[in-house]
Amino acid sequence: MRAVVVPATGGPEILQVSEIGTPTAGPGQLLVRVTVAGINYMDVYQRTGAVPRPTPFTLGVEGVGVVEELGPDVQDFAVGDRVGWFSGGSGSHAEFATVEAGRAVAVPDGITDDQAVAVLMQGITAHYLATDTYPVAPGDPVLVHAAAGGVGQLLTRIAVHRGGTVIGTVSTPAKEAAATAAGASHVFGYQDIADRVKDVTGGAGVAVVYDGVGGPTFDASLASLRQRGVLVAYGTAGGPTPPLEIPRLNSGGSLYVTRPTIAHYAGTTDELRRRAAEVFGWVADATVPVSIGAEFALNDVAQAYRELEGRRTAGKVMLRP
Repeated sequence: MRAVVVPATGGPEILQVSEIGTPTAGPGQLLVRVTVAGINYMDVYQRTGAVPRPTPFTLGVEGVGVVEELGPDVQDFAVGDRVGWFSGGSGSHAEFATVEAGRAVAVPDGITDDQAVAVLMQGITAHYLATDTYPVAPGDPVLVHAAAGGVGQLLTRIAVHRGGTVIGTVSTPAKEAAATAAGASHVFGYQDIADRVKDVTGGAGVAVVYDGVGGPTFDASLASLRQRGVLVAYGTAGGPTPPLEIPRLNSGGSLYVTRPTIAHYAGTTDELRRRAAEVFGWVADATVPVSIGAEFALNDVAQAYRELEGRRTAGKVMLRP
């Protein structure tokens, strides 16, 4: 089968599309024919070595496809079922992947493969951020960085659905339109963020900042919070966050900072499938419309990552094996 192999850590240029052996389903596993794969920053972190993995490996944590073979002891699925996953797989940037059955979710009728891959990792991330890490309540002013990105648009829609008022930051006018379409009430660039947030909140600041950018926005995120506000630092797409001196939290108004990860919010099969079911339900009833930003063929995988890492995409970026 054809697969995207990471021979050593590095930039997008090191990715190789190679012929490798088709895997077989082991105990507790599914063999899935991949129809569409998601492209995520977790893939970037693994490729660059920020999240270490032994090389070589097949890239891709997220995918959707059709079950071709069941391993021993699998009872939840049947051959021919459509499933999605964003962990527990052998690499989704390939024609076939093995997936731990306990990390797979059924894709319901009425949800396309493209919709499913667009809301698996990113939709479940947005779900736990807005419902558990900081549960957005009616009337809450909310700041979402990178509001036109895959997580950003979904997070904006969920926060608005829960009654929040979203302020979004973006890098281009085209992305401003995407963030506005997702429901953000105010959208602006990355200059003078805290001052502009205070302007639109009457000087109070926001209840929560969802910051997936990291280093470039960290200080502005803290300065944008109201008293007892919460900074949810869930990613570092723009670079690592700086060290934080604890007294800054007091001088800023008894602030809170948390660094959540999806592994701790969808770590069990039951929690994973509960979150997936709610997100799929929101897609089905159009509460959370899906935004596809770009689609690439397997041979164009390096360009796909250049676009993602250059922050030139809006919405979900997908790969067709």
